[in-house]
Amino acid sequence: MNDEFLPENSGKKPVTPRTNKEKEAVMNRLKRIEGQVRGIQKMVEEDRYCVDILIQISAINKALNKVGFNLMERHTHHCVASAVKNGDGEEAIDELMKVIQQFSK
Repeated sequence: MNDEFLPENSGKKPVTPRTNKEKEAVMNRLKRIEGQVRGIQKMVEEDRYCVDILIQISAINKALNKVGFNLMERHTHHCVASAVKNGDGEEAIDELMKVIQQFSK
């Protein structure tokens, strides 16, 4: 397995834990994406037209990016803003910039 895809665990916790409503919204989006991935697997098994499969892959990429940007926005408003207020802004901003760079690859 490629190390690029292994999840990293910083051991950090959110400054403001996600509400149940926020968790539910993210989980629902991820489950929908999971269903789309299963749909693509079925399309491949059924030997569907390549362009149709590629369009579905593009939709999944957009959906994942949307989830990622929503999480990044929340992180910026809560975790990074809190770090700046507490005088730890440089470290938090550096961390955020690394995540943005990784996310945009």
